[in-house]
Amino acid sequence: MPVADKKTEAPKKFTPYEAAPGEEYMNEQQLEHFRQILLGWKQELMEEVDRTVRHLQEEANNYADPADRATQEEGFSLELRTRDRERKLLKKINETLEKIDEEDYGFCEACGVEIGIRRLEARPTATLCVDCKTLAELKEKQLGG
Repeated sequence: MPVADKKTEAPKKFTPYEAAPGEEYMNEQQLEHFRQILLGWKQELMEEVDRTVRHLQEEANNYADPADRATQEEGFSLELRTRDRERKLLKKINETLEKIDEEDYGFCEACGVEIGIRRLEARPTATLCVDCKTLAELKEKQLGG
């Protein structure tokens, strides 16, 4: 079973939101649009977890050859690391769904401006606008973090 790192990317299976002229940012329809994207993404991740558990159970062989055993263990280790990243992402998705429920979604946590629909569709768990995210990345590079 190949490890699918793509699952940590935002889902691509949705219709982009088309705002009406003069439509209020993060109105009920927009919040529902993002809720559905996040719930779909969460479902995909949960299904991947189930597949991994089944795969690990089905493929767990005790190979006599040390090279075969090492290869299998390395594959399992890679899958488990990927699932750990996905577990962290699931936590972030749940936090984002809470923000939607509280109608506190779509605004930059650093400066308060609108993050923007297209950016949120690309990364529904984004908490910073492009400018603040760029600044944070520059600071991280300078500090070697």
